[in-house]
Amino acid sequence: MNSLIRNPQLHDNGVLRASLAFAAVILLGMGLLYSLAGTALGRGLFPQQATGSIVTVDGKAVGSSLIAQPFADPRYFQPRPSAANYDPMAAAGSNQARTNPDLRKRIEETAAAVAARDGIAAQDVPAELVTQSGSGLDPHLSPAGTQVQIARVAQARGLDPSAVAAWVAANTQAPQFGALGQPRVNVLELNLALDRKEQALHSPEK
Repeated sequence: MNSLIRNPQLHDNGVLRASLAFAAVILLGMGLLYSLAGTALGRGLFPQQATGSIVTVDGKAVGSSLIAQPFADPRYFQPRPSAANYDPMAAAGSNQARTNPDLRKRIEETAAAVAARDGIAAQDVPAELVTQSGSGLDPHLSPAGTQVQIARVAQARGLDPSAVAAWVAANTQAPQFGALGQPRVNVLELNLALDRKEQALHSPEK
C-alpha cells in the first residue's frame, strides 16, 4: 500500500493496461469472434435462410421467398400492393390513417383495377389485394387472395380453372405449428410451381 502511495504513476499504468486489455478482449471477442461464430452457425444450420432464401431456376436467381415482387404477365398471380414499390431497401408501409381521404381514394382505385383485371365485382375484391402490408414486402396471400385470381391465370395459361385451383391448394401452407397465424400462399413459389406444372403438361412424352 505504501509503495502505491509513493508511486501513483505505477498504479495508474497498471489500471490503464488492464482497461486496454479488457477493451481488446471485448472488441475481439464480441465484435469479431462472436459475429463470425454466429454467421458460421447460421450458415451451417440454416444455409438457405442465412443467404436470403434466394429462389433459383436453372441456376439463375429469380427472387426471394421472403420478399414480394410484382408480375407483369397475366399468367401469374399478383401479390399485395407495396408502398415501397417492392424495394427491400425501402421497406415501409404507407403510414396513412384509416380516415385519410387519400387512402380511401387509393383503395377505391385499386379495388376497381383488381376487379377489372380479374373479372370480378369491386366489392368482391379481398381487402389484402387493395391494402399494403407494414413492410410493403409481404410475400404471402391468403387463400381468398388467390381464389379471385384463378380464372384469370387459368385463361392466360390455357388451363382448366379446377386444375389451377388444385395447384393453389397444394401450395397453401398451413398455420405455423398448426395453430399460429392463418393459411397462406407464397406467391413466388406458387407461380414457379405453375410454370413447372405447365411445362410438364406440354413436354413431349419420353
